Amino acid sequence: MASTVNDTAGARPGYGSLLRTRGALSFLLPGFLARQPFAMLTIGILLLVNHTTGSYGTAGTVSATAGVAMALFAPQSGKLADRFGQAAVLIPGVIVHAAAISLLTVLALSDAPLWALLAAAVPAGASTPQIGPMVRARWASILGGTSQTESGGSSPLMPTAAAFESVTDEFTFVIGPVLATALCTGVHPAAGLVAEAVLTLAGGLLFASQRRTQPQPSGAAAGAAEAGKRVSALSVPGVRVLAIVMLGIGTVFGGMQVSMTAFTKEMGDPGLNGLMYGAFAAGNMIAGIACGVIAWKTSPQRRLLLAYPLLVLATIPLWAAHHMVLLGALGMLVGLCIAPSLITGYTLVEKLVPAGARTEAFTWLTGAVGLGQAAGATVGGRLIDAHSASTGFLVPLGGTVLALVVLLALRKALTPKGESVVAARGVGHREPVSVD
Repeated sequence: MASTVNDTAGARPGYGSLLRTRGALSFLLPGFLARQPFAMLTIGILLLVNHTTGSYGTAGTVSATAGVAMALFAPQSGKLADRFGQAAVLIPGVIVHAAAISLLTVLALSDAPLWALLAAAVPAGASTPQIGPMVRARWASILGGTSQTESGGSSPLMPTAAAFESVTDEFTFVIGPVLATALCTGVHPAAGLVAEAVLTLAGGLLFASQRRTQPQPSGAAAGAAEAGKRVSALSVPGVRVLAIVMLGIGTVFGGMQVSMTAFTKEMGDPGLNGLMYGAFAAGNMIAGIACGVIAWKTSPQRRLLLAYPLLVLATIPLWAAHHMVLLGALGMLVGLCIAPSLITGYTLVEKLVPAGARTEAFTWLTGAVGLGQAAGATVGGRLIDAHSASTGFLVPLGGTVLALVVLLALRKALTPKGESVVAARGVGHREPVSVD
């Protein structure tokens, strides 16, 4: 990869220069396709099981089981990819995932008992490919940012790559649920999960085939020898704080999905569910693009401490909305407030975590979002079954409030070692990202 590093060493750090990096498009396009199913899984399960059982609580429980399995196995997938190579993990993983989704779909449509659905949900969630962290690892490899101490410094395009991936992650959490919802409500209740399996299999195999850009695997022997020297991502206090932050964000996604589904059905027009969630998605997209191109004057630590309270405030009026238009507007507002916190959280990983543990760190944060999404869907479903659709919107508020308390109490953990508190609050830690 030395030629690629030299090619980008003098590049102006803009999106255009980044996308012109040699080999980038070969993994970006299949990576974008393959990462969409990550956000389609829980909502696809939720909608299908709700259709077959008539219970939001049962649907949320099955969805949560897949989400928990995904969150618990994601870091292990990242470690295996670092050790044996991405293709060695992805190829069998996507095959297992497609088979597990097929089994879960057949069981749901056959009115199988709850225990059978839960048993099928575990491998379905555990085998979900972690494409986002793998794409980030490829950027670090081709730009020479895998080990700054060895290379003498990473490419000036590395901050741009971090911003680009954060925006792409945001699109994933938005486009995936919208696509799954549209398919489940407009085509067939199982169409969302079927599309998820097809995209995972096709996109994952295509991504795995791009072997030239994957990071060099450490190998089993080297991995065993260096196991004691490696730093676990969870040993970094800031990663644990960020995982709680992402967990709270996940409850917003899960709570909004199940509550909007129930709200439109309660209002007698379930076909508007896709439009309502689309408004929420639009807010995410707009804010995500803006966050990726703004040259911030403040540190990411301070941005997170400012953005997260705004997200909490945006979720407060959701439960009181009793009109489609009002709920759509409030959903867009919540979407606008999610992106700054989500993107800043991922950006902080670059500052807090050693290069050798970043893939694992990214999988912990991504898994935390998935776990929060599943928990939000489960709790929201129970509240809706017991009361009404509006009560489900209390879940995003409760989840973000609890996460905010942890964030404020442990905010010092977000300051990297060797960086003073004054510096953390001061001007720009991030180079301007131009659009060329």
